[in-house]
Amino acid sequence: QVQLVESGGGLVQPGGSLRLSCKVSSYTSNYYAIGWFRQAPGKEREGLSCISATDGPTYYADSVKGRFTVSRDNGKNTVYLQMNNLKPEDTAVYKCATDLSKTCLTSAEGMEVMFEPGDFWGKGTLVTVSS
Repeated sequence: QVQLVESGGGLVQPGGSLRLSCKVSSYTSNYYAIGWFRQAPGKEREGLSCISATDGPTYYADSVKGRFTVSRDNGKNTVYLQMNNLKPEDTAVYKCATDLSKTCLTSAEGMEVMFEPGDFWGKGTLVTVSS
């Protein structure tokens, strides 16, 4: 069983920054690829980023490339999403997920295939970008 808990959301002004955390709890010492998603009211879920377990590819959606950076500290079992130059359209509930695999697929389609509703998801953290 794997549990994921997001934190770090909040209210930020346009142009500001936030760092989200995804704490991964597992009965094993394995590390997993972790994906970040968001869903705004009335919109479909969007895959933002993926970081592989150790060595391996990372993925960024075009909408966040150059503004968001994913990283991980396996010693702390935590994955981070640093979000800079935030825009009002970044307002959403942000969630992290894992399907227990090790390596990210590096495409938008890959994100949808890799992380399914039946996989392990956190409950999310709300990010609001507003002046």
